[in-house]
Amino acid sequence: MDTFRVCFVCTGNICRSPMAEAVFRSHVTEAGLGDRVAVGSAGTGGWHVGDPADPRTTRTLEAAGYELVHVARQFEPSWFGEHDLVVALDEGHERELRAGAPTAGDAAKVRLLRTYDPSASERDGFGFDVPDPYYGGTHGFEEVLRLVEAAVPGLVSEIAAVLDERDEGRAAGATGGEAR
Repeated sequence: MDTFRVCFVCTGNICRSPMAEAVFRSHVTEAGLGDRVAVGSAGTGGWHVGDPADPRTTRTLEAAGYELVHVARQFEPSWFGEHDLVVALDEGHERELRAGAPTAGDAAKVRLLRTYDPSASERDGFGFDVPDPYYGGTHGFEEVLRLVEAAVPGLVSEIAAVLDERDEGRAAGATGGEAR
């Protein structure tokens, strides 16, 4: 059975990406895909490598019922080969990840999280970015959680569909038939 690997990426890996990781992990588990989907997070920069999540991230997640065990790390271009999907939290991260991708196929693995939110638009005040709450107060972290929670179900649905296609392809290959 294949494991679908996802990495969420923000700037320092202490606010947005760990929040997305925790919410996504919870939804994947609820969808019964916990044994088929691996999730992690990282930052584009190394300032916080080895640090826990920002305490405001942890408090916001705990208040909403999510669990997070986290140590910040920096995304390395070699990780593209280990992941099926690299989910950027804003357009700056998306550009940086695509620019650092070793191949065009690796660059194609990069997606913006809010593109999975059917209500997201260029006119909603955020565009397709999840804003950085680091320099603000608690409200910013709650807003990030709201945006992440709105996008994660669409992401989980897409991954479930990919896993179903993989299963159908394997079943067709095992029986000598053609995949649909």
